[in-house]
Amino acid sequence: MLKIIKIGGGIIDNEQDLEQFLQTFSEIKEPKILVHGGGKGASKMLNQLGIEPKMIEGRRITDKPTLDVVTGLYAGNLNKTIVSKLQEFGCNALGLSGADGNAIKGSKRPVKTIDYGFVGDLNDESVNKELFQLLIDNNITPVVCAITHDGNGQLLNTNADTIASTIAVAMSQENEVELNFCFDKIGVLRDVNDDTTLIPKINETLYLQLKEEGVIFEGMIPKLDNSFKVINAGVKNVCLVHARNINSEIKTILC
Repeated sequence: MLKIIKIGGGIIDNEQDLEQFLQTFSEIKEPKILVHGGGKGASKMLNQLGIEPKMIEGRRITDKPTLDVVTGLYAGNLNKTIVSKLQEFGCNALGLSGADGNAIKGSKRPVKTIDYGFVGDLNDESVNKELFQLLIDNNITPVVCAITHDGNGQLLNTNADTIASTIAVAMSQENEVELNFCFDKIGVLRDVNDDTTLIPKINETLYLQLKEEGVIFEGMIPKLDNSFKVINAGVKNVCLVHARNINSEIKTILC
């Protein structure tokens, strides 16, 4: 089974947690792809450069100066730091932005009520499946950052969850795929303050029931809605898991 694992700021912003995760990730025997977001480093770097981050309704606006900074961080320092650590742990990794090898082609988000700037949207044809298949067939682990391109020389800041989901659906045409989203809980909990209330498996029927009961609410709803769309598009399982448990059975499996 091909495992696609997405990590975000909660892990990336803590050097010790990131190193521990990468060591565990490197021990996964199956073919694997790692997708990473950017964490808080972009906002910190923008502030240091005197560039005020622009937000509308909680979402970052990616103007040209911001794009230059996030590209340098996501596709540069952060991506190469992750790759070098994986090499240290014996995992032969290759860092990629969407432009490298034409790995992931997006399109600039159309301006409707808000102009998000250089933000990329993806579609069913975005992923270069042949490239990813070639890499994993040769025991090379792709490490994908949150920068894509439009095929016409323009780089685009793109949501890492969307990248991971789009890769998972594309690769499921030729592989059995498990998509893992790492976050700050061990999975879906009936009581968010009690790890012993982990729900190990959720299908769509149970999901609707848990929503009605108020067990799943707010930010978890779009994440699970997206997960079931991915499953219905051909991905075998989607797992919600804490980064430290990525190589264990302590997780919630959506199926």
